[in-house]
Amino acid sequence: MTKTILKTIALTLLSVLLVSCSGKSGAPSQKLNVVCTVGMITDIARTVAGDKADVTGLMGAGVDPHLYKVSHGDVEKLSNADLVLYNGLHLEGKMADVLVQMARERAVVPVTRDIPDSLLREPPEFDGHYDPHVWMDPLLWSYCIHTIADELTKLRPQFAEEFSQRADSLVSVCQMIHQVGRSLFDSIPKEQRVLITAHDAFGYFGRAFDVEVHGLQGISTATEYGVADVTNLVEMITTRKVRAVFVESSVPTKPLEAVIAGCQSRGHEVKIGGTLFSDAMGEPGTPEGTYPGMIRHNITTIHEALK
Repeated sequence: MTKTILKTIALTLLSVLLVSCSGKSGAPSQKLNVVCTVGMITDIARTVAGDKADVTGLMGAGVDPHLYKVSHGDVEKLSNADLVLYNGLHLEGKMADVLVQMARERAVVPVTRDIPDSLLREPPEFDGHYDPHVWMDPLLWSYCIHTIADELTKLRPQFAEEFSQRADSLVSVCQMIHQVGRSLFDSIPKEQRVLITAHDAFGYFGRAFDVEVHGLQGISTATEYGVADVTNLVEMITTRKVRAVFVESSVPTKPLEAVIAGCQSRGHEVKIGGTLFSDAMGEPGTPEGTYPGMIRHNITTIHEALK
């Protein structure tokens, strides 16, 4: 049943890509030059824009946006862009000054702009900041898809219908992924739905799929963790007999290795349930190198390890 639903999602995504390549004929128009920060934005911008824009991403697979510093080459790409798309909510913290400078001469847009504040997570441990990892909830990420379509339309209004159609199709894919995820996790007893990761990037995922989430580090990988953090997590895992912890493709594994060793010293064997994609997608050309594929991978990997 699950495989059938996942195939349906893949076919729907394929239809989105076919629409992207079959733009209507019309008056010639120079392609837009769009530059994005993280891969999740780059992927949906390419899908929505289709052949009406050249879309470049600054951060590739395995790159941590919390720690990313702009290179000279990045500045050149940003300077030549018609539109710059970034996540916002302090995700690209070390790029803030450059983005402000670029906004003086071109459209520089946080894709999270249109998400209602009431839907954003603001846990006390985030020190008054919103959680920036909104792509972890496919329904919440749908707001960003429409924001990108709106910004492309402002620059190329003659293609508004195409942008809107591709955005709507991609949102449908996100809705199906959400439905599949809820169905899979609902099949696991609630006490087993405990997700342990390296840093606190899966809060929206947990809320979307009713999974309890704990991260060793805070909202940013730049946050230091201490012995007390490891000890507290080991205590929780051993007491509740949590089955697995998960490493992240863009975060070093060493912090969680200390947790696993601590659990072993207390007689509880906890396995690595797999590698999740948190702040970066997979390699280009792989299913995980797309936004829908990234989320599907996380859902199936976590489900298989916890069921």
